[in-house]
Amino acid sequence: MLLFDLGLPQLGVVPGAISAGIIALSLNYGAYLSEIFRAGIIAVAPGQREAAMALGLGPAATFLHIVLPQAMRTIIPPTTSQFISMLKDSSLISVMGVWEVMFLAQSYGRSSYRYIEMLTTAAVIYWLLSIGLELIQNRLERHYGKGFKHQR
Repeated sequence: MLLFDLGLPQLGVVPGAISAGIIALSLNYGAYLSEIFRAGIIAVAPGQREAAMALGLGPAATFLHIVLPQAMRTIIPPTTSQFISMLKDSSLISVMGVWEVMFLAQSYGRSSYRYIEMLTTAAVIYWLLSIGLELIQNRLERHYGKGFKHQR
């Protein structure tokens, strides 16, 4: 984040704080997510693709109807974990002056001399958002794991 906020102006490019934060988080987590998706797709057994070819399915239909649903079972847990981490890492953008939860908590705490109350409120907001994302993850895991319920 600081690379985009402090490094790019040295090259003559001065991004806004919000756009620099979005770009930094996107590049960082995009690399992790692409690796997660690649690994999930490769984890599907090659015999599944061969069976789809034997049935006469084309490459697009094979991917959409055979490979992707099976890959989602292994992709969802680390993907939602990454989104929860990105939610928490968004507090780092406050270093660049973007008005987000931690920045507002620090500002209001500074003006009213109630740091503990404001920072506790920010922590509760992050905690509630994290729990919401975990509940969504749980529902997605149950949905995509239906066929594997009784396997050991």
